[in-house]
Amino acid sequence: MMTKVLVTGATGFLGRHAVRRFAELGWEVFGLGRNLEAGQQIEKDGAVFVCEDLRHTEAAVRACTGMDLVFHCAALSSPWGKYSDFVACNVEATRNIAEGCKRHGVPRLIHISTPSLYSSRKSRLSIREADPLPPKPANSYAATKLMAESVVQQAAGEGLAVFILRPRAIFGPMDNALFPRLLAANQGKGVPLLDGGGAMIDVTCVENVIDAMLLCSSAPLSAAGRAYNITNGEPILFRDLLERLFARLEIPLHGRQLPYWTAYVLAGLLEGVYKLLPFLGEPVLTRYSASALGVSQTLDISLAREQLGYHPRVTTDEGLQSFAEWWREQK
Repeated sequence: MMTKVLVTGATGFLGRHAVRRFAELGWEVFGLGRNLEAGQQIEKDGAVFVCEDLRHTEAAVRACTGMDLVFHCAALSSPWGKYSDFVACNVEATRNIAEGCKRHGVPRLIHISTPSLYSSRKSRLSIREADPLPPKPANSYAATKLMAESVVQQAAGEGLAVFILRPRAIFGPMDNALFPRLLAANQGKGVPLLDGGGAMIDVTCVENVIDAMLLCSSAPLSAAGRAYNITNGEPILFRDLLERLFARLEIPLHGRQLPYWTAYVLAGLLEGVYKLLPFLGEPVLTRYSASALGVSQTLDISLAREQLGYHPRVTTDEGLQSFAEWWREQK
């Protein structure tokens, strides 16, 4: 019998890659999203596009009917925005999907979370999943993704087999957030190199995240009910990552040297202005972004290796080359 799967957030970066890979496996893939134009591309990739809004309970529950696996990739992922929007998209939508899985007897739910839960103003290396979290989430995104994990864990306590993945800084072809933001900054005033770009960070090739998702679909049930850090397992200095990326893109790197604490204080002032004047949109720098660029944070992926059999297949250099080739094709 053909495996029948639902991918939420199917028109997003990770979702598009997941849909494509699952279709190549011969699975019957249903890709859920709200963008009709992007949905046409989903169908070209071999999936059935489901145009629904996960914030609507019955629509989300209905989408889970008859599924063997549900991969919940949908989220509002942004360093800035209305708290109510984050709650609706990250908490309520997750609750609706979990309810759909329980109501229709879906065997497994694979939930994509985030290591933004660990974000703070202090450097932390080799963070394990069970390590204490900061007393206060870094922003609304981190706060609501933590709440979403609680929703999923509650469903696990009610008998649903759930797997939670926390992939760090996903990149690759079709990336519309991480590297494009850096490229836009490079074209503007320059990429902020806080404290010389000496922060040690982790990144994850999108194909490795899909590998981890697939491992969750077949892992023993003894591995369910846990969160797993996912990275390339190759910690790298931020400035080294930039140099490797821009060398492959054959674009001069324009760095802007700033002390981390100067950037952090400036970001706080900007946030205050933008809260008072919301029509301005998103600040060019937030305290969350400053910490992401200026504070070392690496993750321990030994639990995923031991419980899921996860081994990063695509190296960081291979992923950078793949992104660079795609980017040049687009331009």
